[in-house]
Amino acid sequence: MLMPPMRHAHLTRSVLLFTNFFLIIAALYHLKPASRSLFIGALGSDYLPYVWIATAVGLALVIGVYHRLVARYSRMHVVLGSCAVFIACLLVFYVWLNADGFVPAFAFYVFVDMLSVILVEQFWSLTNSIHTTEDGKRWYGLIGTGGLLGGMAGGALSGAFITHLHLSTTDLLPIAAAILGLLMLLTLWMGRLGLYTEHTGMRNNGAHASGDWHAIVRHRYLLLIATILLLAQMVEPLVEFQFMKVVEAGIGDRETRTAYLGNFFSVLSAVAIGINLLITPLVHRWLGALGGLFAQPLAVSVGSLLYMTQASLDSGAFLKIADRGLSYSINRASKELLYVPIDPLLIYQAKAWIDMFGYRLFRVLGSVLILVLTQWLPWTISAAQLGWLVLGVCLIWCLTLLKLGDEYRHIAAHAAPAKRDL
Repeated sequence: MLMPPMRHAHLTRSVLLFTNFFLIIAALYHLKPASRSLFIGALGSDYLPYVWIATAVGLALVIGVYHRLVARYSRMHVVLGSCAVFIACLLVFYVWLNADGFVPAFAFYVFVDMLSVILVEQFWSLTNSIHTTEDGKRWYGLIGTGGLLGGMAGGALSGAFITHLHLSTTDLLPIAAAILGLLMLLTLWMGRLGLYTEHTGMRNNGAHASGDWHAIVRHRYLLLIATILLLAQMVEPLVEFQFMKVVEAGIGDRETRTAYLGNFFSVLSAVAIGINLLITPLVHRWLGALGGLFAQPLAVSVGSLLYMTQASLDSGAFLKIADRGLSYSINRASKELLYVPIDPLLIYQAKAWIDMFGYRLFRVLGSVLILVLTQWLPWTISAAQLGWLVLGVCLIWCLTLLKLGDEYRHIAAHAAPAKRDL
């Protein structure tokens, strides 16, 4: 088949990529509730930091192999191959998880988190390779919304399948495999349409980008940006641990717990969509991008105070939405505006290091802090008392944002007037 006329090609490609991302996140939001519920049932939430550390180690090994594959083969073939492997693994887990023991639940949790990172990374890698910068500015908002809608639909459907159709938690695995099968068919169709033609010079840039932390350390402004992003990443496992503790305490039945988590992830995605559409534009207009970046640490601080007052399902859900709901919406949009005054090469180097190493390093740090404070010391603290650590990190986060604002104004003063949008 021939590619559509040029005037329609960009819209057609973006709509199909929207659908592509929708399917990826819909599949993930069938698997995430299942993996969390199965893990809690088999091992308990106290062991979550161990599985997060195992995931980080596994990703460090797998991502290197993945990038070598991208360097050798076309991205479309890597997408098709990885989806086929994931479908086969899901069918194996579908059988294995019916066996007794904690090993299948532990391995499945690691698998789902690694699948999440790889599918999303390869999607954006492929998307970046077939768009110019100007195309990205015009169409990435639409494409990204597909993921939020996929999370909303996937979470709601997984909860509905269990509540109304009385499926079991493990029955969500073949459903996710079927969604990945649709993703493969869509990818093949896009290839037949000629919509996966990569721009010259773009194909393997990401494959060799290991990042350079020296680029961040030498640039004060980039260092401050990296600090706020990594502090957010350290807070994420602390909040996740607190949320899963109240889920474990409040919902004992596995299927009920899975349905609750599916519906919760759907609400979280809906909140993120609402913030993106209704609140983010107003905050950026009145307070600028820096004001948008204050939203997440302030909301997490309020959520932590509520959680410490009463550790319940409602307070845990509010805290989790304050963290991830704002991270997926106003925080993500605001942080991109911070890069506007910076040389594109420096941005590329900084993002590569943060995405590939910094995020995993600080997530492991957050996990280790949980283990030290709740299990390893002679005196331990409760999940609710971890809120003091969350508040401390949020305070450092806000102070760093104040420094970042000063640095931005200094940089913006030397930038083109058109870039002064904070």
